[in-house]
Parts: sequence; structure tokens; C-alpha cells
Amino acid sequence: MKQRKQRGFSLLEMLMVMVILGLLGFLAGPKLFGSQGKAKQKTAKIQVERLMMAVEAFRLDVGRYPTQQEGLTALVINSGIEKWKGPYLKRALPNDPWGNPYKYRNPGVHGVVDIYSYGQDKQSGGIKENADIGSWE
Repeated sequence: MKQRKQRGFSLLEMLMVMVILGLLGFLAGPKLFGSQGKAKQKTAKIQVERLMMAVEAFRLDVGRYPTQQEGLTALVINSGIEKWKGPYLKRALPNDPWGNPYKYRNPGVHGVVDIYSYGQDKQSGGIKENADIGSWE
């Protein structure tokens, strides 16, 4: 009986494939990760807008904005507030895309109230993915 000769990949062929894959990853990686940061910022902006709409609905029902002590929790839980007709959000209070709670300030610095996230770096200020996202933008 004749045996067939099986041929595998040579070490040189395997190294060439690894080099090509490495180059593709090197070239495409930064573009993919850069767009992920932009997507998180866009998500945060949309969430801040929705939170502002919920705060405005709260104000229309109750006659005032949530106090600093009540915070954004007042949009989903009634802690004895008269005229409260919530919850004003369909789901639970969201965290920002980086996993941190949104900040709420009443009175606001940029408006009557401010809702904001410090971004990826969790600090005031910053640029690109570290930039603050706020209701005043």
C-alpha cells in the first residue's frame, strides 16, 4: 500500500503569516480603538440629553427641579415628593459609558441644573476621550 506524503506549512510560511497579521493589527488597531472612544462620548451625550428631558418632565409635574440632595435618583424613586408622577426614566438610572454615575448639580454652573460626566479620566477637564460631557453643550 502506498502512503501519501502529507505536507504541512513550513516555518517560513508560518512566520510570514504572523508578520502579515501583525502589520494588519498595527495599522487597523488604533482606528478601531479611536472609534470606540468616540462612540462612548456620543453615548454619554445622548444619555445626558435623555436625563435632561427626564429632569424637565419632573419639573413640569412637581414644579421644581430635583434638589441637590435628591439628585437624579428622584427621577426613578419617589421619596415622598408631592405631585411626583414618575418614574421619569423607563429603566434604572444609567451610569456613563465608563461605568461611573452621572453628576448632578443644582443650582447649576452652566444652567439652572447641570448633568455631566467627567469622561474616561474621571477628572474635570480633559481632551478627546477624557473630555467632560455636560448638559450645557
